[in-house]
Amino acid sequence: MIELTGFDVDADQVWSVAYEGEKLKLSESAKAAMQESKDYIQGRLDNGEVMYGVNTGFGAFSDVKISQPDIVQLQKNLIRSHCTGIGEPFSPNETRAIMFLRANALARGHSGIRPNVVEKIVEFMNNDIIPVIPQQGSVGASGDLAPLSHLALALIGEGLVWQAGDRVPVETVLAKKKISPLVLHAKEGLSLINGCQVMTAVGLLNLKEAARLCLMSDLAGAMTLEALLGTRSAFDPLIPQTRAHRGEAITARNMLKLLGETSELAESHLDCGRVQDAYSLRCIPAVHGATKDAIQKATEVLQVEANSSTDNPLVFAKDNKVLSCGNFHGEPVAFQMDFSAIAVSGMTSMSECRIEKLINPAMSGLPAFLAPQGGLNSGHMIVQVSAASLVSENKVLSHPASVDSIPTSADKEDHVSMGTIAARKFGQVIRNAENVVAMEFLCAAQALDLRAPLKAAGAVQPVKELIRETVPFAEEDRVFHLDIEAIKSLIREDRILAKVKNVIGALEI
Repeated sequence: MIELTGFDVDADQVWSVAYEGEKLKLSESAKAAMQESKDYIQGRLDNGEVMYGVNTGFGAFSDVKISQPDIVQLQKNLIRSHCTGIGEPFSPNETRAIMFLRANALARGHSGIRPNVVEKIVEFMNNDIIPVIPQQGSVGASGDLAPLSHLALALIGEGLVWQAGDRVPVETVLAKKKISPLVLHAKEGLSLINGCQVMTAVGLLNLKEAARLCLMSDLAGAMTLEALLGTRSAFDPLIPQTRAHRGEAITARNMLKLLGETSELAESHLDCGRVQDAYSLRCIPAVHGATKDAIQKATEVLQVEANSSTDNPLVFAKDNKVLSCGNFHGEPVAFQMDFSAIAVSGMTSMSECRIEKLINPAMSGLPAFLAPQGGLNSGHMIVQVSAASLVSENKVLSHPASVDSIPTSADKEDHVSMGTIAARKFGQVIRNAENVVAMEFLCAAQALDLRAPLKAAGAVQPVKELIRETVPFAEEDRVFHLDIEAIKSLIREDRILAKVKNVIGALEI
């Protein structure tokens, strides 16, 4: 069970809450901080002070004072009016991560709300009551208003939740499980929706998948290098010493570990006269390494965001201050999501280049398109075409969302981040990239078999044999889509990584 403190959430915890059903509870320290914040706000409210979001309207209505009897209705109206999400919903796994991060941010005690609010989020999650949240509708400031409003709507007993893959009214589920909805008090509606937890949660889950994809790309590159009779010289540890990027050194070590010192394939080509391999082989440490560095940096930034107060206004009870601010602006997340998409797109472009080398007889010395009977069979011709299509799509998706902005709320909220768009499209870049890497595995395995009886070394041969357990050598044309899906399952189920770990130990990321 994870205790919510507001200060120590990391990417691994977000993944375990989202995909492994980790239970939560609110820590005693967080309860105390939240109660102190709530008491402070209530005291100022009782003294008749005007505070934004507590007893005023919102956005362009911030100058409208709300009477004491209408404060609860104000919060409920806010949630209902802001439920304008559009499109397909986030998955239940993604939504669990969103709820986790929203609860953690509120647990820090800078929002002036009761501990009951976070405890209600925790109660929903621990009882598998997961709101249906549409993916579209956030501009990333003031936070993820529309999607978080759909989360809050379920908490107050309205809207839809997931049950066994279906979307059902939340009141039905609450009645069945004998759980009461949340009754909002002053500022609590605003605090539930003012933050960047949607883009941050989706971003952290995507970054975990991107990290795995980096390792898969190293392995796919190693398989292709063996199949193309490439040299290991570009991975010599002396080289990264002259250009001290962390990711480059890690990637070079991974490649040598994956390949072993030499192999029958490498030895067979020692006297061919080739001086250098193509960039897509020789520059693996530089490109894959830069991607690893980008993913690491983005993860660090989003972990800071996961443990931040992003409400407005923020309450500092000990300092006797309630401060209006812009911590809800998603630009720190937006920039990292855009850069991560660019980095993964660049790494995947290199994978497609290697696929082209494998199917091109002028580059590989193997049968054209890896087809044993070319002409009668087209072989892996269109595998490369599909890879090229996905790489090209990723180039479009890599246009940064964060360079865009559009004024909202009668020009009161005149600059926004588009961070949630950036996080969502980064997810599509990863899904496209995962397919391209699966295609490279497919082609590299075919090429290695065409090199028989020579064998690869290190982890390459065992991984090729693992692939062959579900995807046989292509003697003739078949539906290669099924092969790609089978290899993608090996990637997503971490069976390939497990095989590598069993053979040579864990790779670095």
